[in-house]
Amino acid sequence: MLRATTTVLLWTCVVQLTAVGNTWGPRVLKGWPSCRTAREAAAAAAVTTTRLAMPEPVVEKAALPPKRIYRNNGYLMVSCNGGLNQMRAAICDMVVIARYLNVTLIVPELDKTSFWNDPSEFQDIFDIENFITSLRDEVRILRELPPRIKRRVELGKFHSMPPISWSDISYYHKQILPLIQKYKVLHLNRTDARLANNGLPLEIQRLRCRVNYGALRFTPQIEELGKRVIRILRQNGPFLVLHLRYEMDMLAFSGCTQGCTPKEAEELTRMRYAYPWWKEKVINSFVKRKDGLCPLTPEEIALVLRALDIDQNMQIYIAAGEIYGGKRRMASLTSAFPNVVRKETLLEPSDLMFFQNHSSQMAALDYLVSLESDIFVPTYDGNMAKVVEGHRRYMGFKKTILLDRKLIVELVDQYTSGSLRWDEFSSLIKAVHANRMGSATTRTVIPDRPKEEDYFYANPQECLRDPNMFQTL
Repeated sequence: MLRATTTVLLWTCVVQLTAVGNTWGPRVLKGWPSCRTAREAAAAAAVTTTRLAMPEPVVEKAALPPKRIYRNNGYLMVSCNGGLNQMRAAICDMVVIARYLNVTLIVPELDKTSFWNDPSEFQDIFDIENFITSLRDEVRILRELPPRIKRRVELGKFHSMPPISWSDISYYHKQILPLIQKYKVLHLNRTDARLANNGLPLEIQRLRCRVNYGALRFTPQIEELGKRVIRILRQNGPFLVLHLRYEMDMLAFSGCTQGCTPKEAEELTRMRYAYPWWKEKVINSFVKRKDGLCPLTPEEIALVLRALDIDQNMQIYIAAGEIYGGKRRMASLTSAFPNVVRKETLLEPSDLMFFQNHSSQMAALDYLVSLESDIFVPTYDGNMAKVVEGHRRYMGFKKTILLDRKLIVELVDQYTSGSLRWDEFSSLIKAVHANRMGSATTRTVIPDRPKEEDYFYANPQECLRDPNMFQTL
C-alpha cells in the first residue's frame, strides 16, 4: 500500500511538471522525461530545427544622420509661451537660433501657466527621441543640462531674458551670443515670434521647415489615435475640418459678442478683466466685427459653407474646444450639415481619458485630423489656422479655404437684412474665395510692420515645390 501510494504521488508530480514544462519550455524542464513517442519527438525536433534555420525578419532602423561637430559656445534654455501651435513655431525658431550660434539646446520647456493650464511636458506631446536624433547633424540637443552646468544654474549663475520680437539672425549673433559666452547658460523666457518672417538666409528658412515637418513628430500614442479618428472618418467618405474658434476664452480675449445674450456678453467681459496678461480690456464688438477682426460665428459659417456649395452630407469635423453657447449656437450649422462630428463623438470616452485636462494633447489630435482632411476651413487666423495652412501647402497645396471675414460679415448682414438675395449672396461668396484656396502664392512683406505681413509658417514658400509657380493674389 505504501509503495503504491508513493508511486502514484511521484507520477502525479511528473505529469504536473511536464505540463508546466510546456509553458516554461527548456529554461526549466529541458531534462525532464517526455511522454511523447520517439516518432513524435523526432517530428518535434525537426520542426524546431526548421524554425531555427529560418532567418528572423530584420527590421531596419532608419540611419541616423552623422553628428555635427562644433565648438560649443554655451547652453540655451528656452521656456515657450502660448498654445500648442504658437509653441511649435517657437521651437522651430529656437532650434535655428541654437544652430547658428553654435550652442547646445536644452529640450524646450512648454507653457504650463497660460489660460489652458496644461501640465504636459515636451515628451508628453512630441517624440523627444526623434526630435534629438533627427537634428543631430545640425545642432546638439540635450534632455537636460549636464550635472556641472545644472549646479551653476541652481546657484543662479545664468542669465534670463526675453529676446526682441521679429529679430533677424544678426541680432542673435551680436546681442545674444556674447551673453551666452559670458554666462555659459542663457534662458530665453519668451519665444513667440522672436525670429523674422523674411530677410533670412535660405538655409535658415529651410531648417525651420525641417524642424516643423520632420523633427516635431507627435508621440506614437497621439499619432496612433489621430490615425484612428482619420480611419473612422474615411470609412464614411470625404470630410471637411472646421476650425471653429468660438470657445469662451477666444471670445473673451477678442471681445467679440455677436449673437451672445447680454448675460453671456457680461460673463465674457468679466473673464477678460480677470486675466491681467490680456492687455486690451475695453473693446467695441460691433466695430471689431465690421473690421473683420472677430472669429466667424457658427451661424455665419453655416451660411458661408452653404454658399460655397459644400455638400450637405459632407462630414464636418469640429477642430475646437467646447463651443460657447452650446447647442443653441450650433443649431444653424447642424441643421444645414447633419453630419457634424467631433473627436469626442467618434471615440470612446476611454480613448480620450488620458487626454482630459491636457488641452495641448487634444489640440495635437485636431492638428493631425486637420492635415488629412479633404478641406480645411479656419474661421479665425489664429496660430493653429496659420500653422496648419502652411503644413497643408507643404503637403502639396491641399485645399484650405482662407476666409475673407471682413467681406463675409458685410455680405451676411446684407443677406440677413433682406437686401441681398440668396443667389446673389452665394455668387459673391464664391467669387471672393475663388483664389483663396491655399494655392501657391508669395508672402506679403511689409517692412517695419512684421505683425501685419504674412506669417512664415502659414506660407513657407522657400520650402515648397515648384517655386516658379507662385502667383500673387
